[in-house]
Amino acid sequence: MAKKSLLNLNQELEDKSLERALRPKSFAEFPGQDSIKKQLKVFVSAAKQRKEPLDHTLLYGPPGLGKTTLARIIADTMEVDYVPTSGPAIRRKGDLAALLTTLKERSVLFIDEIHRLSADLEEYLYSAMEDFFIDIVTGEGLGASSMRFHISPFTLIGATTRTGLLKAPFRDRFGIMQRLDFYDVDSLCSIVNRSAQLLDVKLSSEGAKELAQRSRGTPRIVNRLLRRIRDYAQVAGKEKIDKDLACYALEELGINNQGLTRLDMEILKTLHFDFGGQPVGIDTLSSALSEEADTLEDFYEPYLIRQGFIRKTPRGRVLSKKGQNFISKEFKNSVHKTAQGELF
Repeated sequence: MAKKSLLNLNQELEDKSLERALRPKSFAEFPGQDSIKKQLKVFVSAAKQRKEPLDHTLLYGPPGLGKTTLARIIADTMEVDYVPTSGPAIRRKGDLAALLTTLKERSVLFIDEIHRLSADLEEYLYSAMEDFFIDIVTGEGLGASSMRFHISPFTLIGATTRTGLLKAPFRDRFGIMQRLDFYDVDSLCSIVNRSAQLLDVKLSSEGAKELAQRSRGTPRIVNRLLRRIRDYAQVAGKEKIDKDLACYALEELGINNQGLTRLDMEILKTLHFDFGGQPVGIDTLSSALSEEADTLEDFYEPYLIRQGFIRKTPRGRVLSKKGQNFISKEFKNSVHKTAQGELF
């Protein structure tokens, strides 16, 4: 068990290292999100010319679309220090004060999953974001005293998948708010072709398109799939990833031609067969699938909704007409294959 855990850890570390290596280093290398890039380049250029910190920026949207990468590009373009952290890592005001008091002038403080900051920490950031000072309380009871510390003007860049969890007064303190959307197939082809070059992997245009079409509009996924299919190509002794190899490997990984994973299919089947198409609350669906509700909401639902398979209503999630037709067709195909003995 320990050996297996160690192997899994090594694989995870290798994947994260490769993911960092594949990240674009500049706006020019960052494909897609053209409107956002155009605006950010103007804001960054103006702030740099004035020698001022960039206005506080909130990047939001589904996971894997490049929020962390854009934050790093902004800092590099501004030629300032980049200090990354995450909401779950900041538990106390002292943790946040330690970060803020060590920032250099015009530094970028990046907080990933910023929606996971507590309400007290959000409020503690108000004065830091607006007037660049924080109050630190020392002692307890009658002996407590407050000391005001001025901090260097800085830029807070927050990334979140759930803007609704941020309090309005906190959200309003961000002068720049940009929503990242899913990528089109052409942009994903550009991403996977660039990644293939960096990994020294030969990839045909048809293979790249197949990967792009099954990547849920998400760069992180297309890069992860490329790394896994590279493994299949290596074991099979293939020098190039073509469409046939890509299709075979993706099917082995449980990703169909719609980009749906096995859990996506389980969600659709559960809504269709177990609940008869009736509205289902997220907690009920989570229990039925033995999956965290946050995972379903942040990762699986956005794509299924975008593809038109499910709808969110005040009473819960329901299968759309398109979703019903899709599942009915898949079920008939499965029954036919079973009858022909192709599933065994």
